[in-house]
Amino acid sequence: MKLATLKKGGRDGTLVVVNRALTHCRAVPAIARTLQAALDDWDVSEPQLRQIYEALNSGAFSNADAFDPLLCHSPLPRAYQWADGSAYVNHVELVRRARGAELPPEFWTDPLMYQGGSDSFAAPNDPVYALSEDWGIDLEAEVAVITGDVKMGATAAQCAPAIRLLMLVNDVSLRNLIPAELAKGFGFLQSKPASAFSPVAITPDELAADWREGRVHRPLMVHINGGLFGKPDAGQDMVFNFPQLVAHISKTREMVAGSIVGSGTVSNKQGDLHGSSIANGGVGYCCLAEVRMYETIETGKPQTSYLKFGDTVRIEMLDRDGLSIFGAIEQQVQRYAA
Repeated sequence: MKLATLKKGGRDGTLVVVNRALTHCRAVPAIARTLQAALDDWDVSEPQLRQIYEALNSGAFSNADAFDPLLCHSPLPRAYQWADGSAYVNHVELVRRARGAELPPEFWTDPLMYQGGSDSFAAPNDPVYALSEDWGIDLEAEVAVITGDVKMGATAAQCAPAIRLLMLVNDVSLRNLIPAELAKGFGFLQSKPASAFSPVAITPDELAADWREGRVHRPLMVHINGGLFGKPDAGQDMVFNFPQLVAHISKTREMVAGSIVGSGTVSNKQGDLHGSSIANGGVGYCCLAEVRMYETIETGKPQTSYLKFGDTVRIEMLDRDGLSIFGAIEQQVQRYAA
């Protein structure tokens, strides 16, 4: 099943069911006006939403609306919780290696995670706003899940059924603001502006065999200014799967329906540094910081700049037939008019 939130209808938007081909949709106010309302009563709303979904796919609704991703907000325009992990340890190891630091062994057994701002997300086609290019504007292409309620102390096996929906995310980072924040010992705040999520959220069964062991086994496509920048497989080198990430949060607290948990930057381990970029036959990257780290390791300093005003970023995942699964996050970096 595929769901989206249109921008109309107030701050939390209007929930629509979207057909598999992402061509038509239907609002469902009699079932749930918003996605959060559907998640709050999932056991009741899910079967009803699925009936609408199946009818849309069969063409039963002659008056279905055309689906336009440009009219979409992020599936949850705001959320009770947004926690982002760093499940791809290769990404962490690379960043530390570039500055000559060893990777602590516990990073392979206990996931890194930060809690981001969730009061307002950007829409998938809204600009990435910043006041200055000097902040080091970077994309981070990831996969995320939306959960139902989770009890404190739940195991990974118990957390798996609580995963309701999957999305893509651009978890924007302001790299040049990060060092000073981390030096204070309290983590990210100013260096993490609003994230943007894919136009469509899907139930895991939509991926069929490509959803297994709590991971999405499809390439994540990243384009910068129209050129292919990365296509790593999201299921490869993901050390901690989504049930494990959810269990990490719930160790000391209950989680409520509508909590969002991110995978961290998707990153595949690529043996030959020179073969890691798309141009050199590799699978590329999902953030600019990673290619800059490779350049630092190879040449002593980064060669690639961070995003500039006017640059565009596109993040998308295709199914085995080459069709978009979630719709695309497509954003232009723009100066914020204060």
